Amino acid sequence: METIFSKIVKGEMPCYKVAENEHFLAFLDINPLAKGHTLVIPKRQTDYIFDLENNILAGILPFAKNIAFAIEKSIVCKRIGITVIGLEVPHAHVHLIPINNITDMDFSKSKLKFTNEEFRDIAQSIIKNLV
Repeated sequence: METIFSKIVKGEMPCYKVAENEHFLAFLDINPLAKGHTLVIPKRQTDYIFDLENNILAGILPFAKNIAFAIEKSIVCKRIGITVIGLEVPHAHVHLIPINNITDMDFSKSKLKFTNEEFRDIAQSIIKNLV
């Protein structure tokens, strides 16, 4: 079954893209816990992260690391939290979340709302800080 993330990869659904290569795509979460909350996905749909092929599993964190550093340069925070939950969308993904304390990664909290222009500005700021 095709997911919203697969549709984003194919360009059938829009996203606020911050980075992409042959195997991975990173874009802003549209229901963020924090400004700059970014999702990193493998382009090939696989539901469970531990079902990813070893080379893709091994590559997702180095790809995410570069984005995390760019988020840190773009958003005032103590660090970038990382989590894999895998229940919301059946397509493996990593959450990169700017945090100042542990409760900033509480997914039961209300999500932030941004305008399209604010999302574009956040994405552009992260893109500018990519190495």
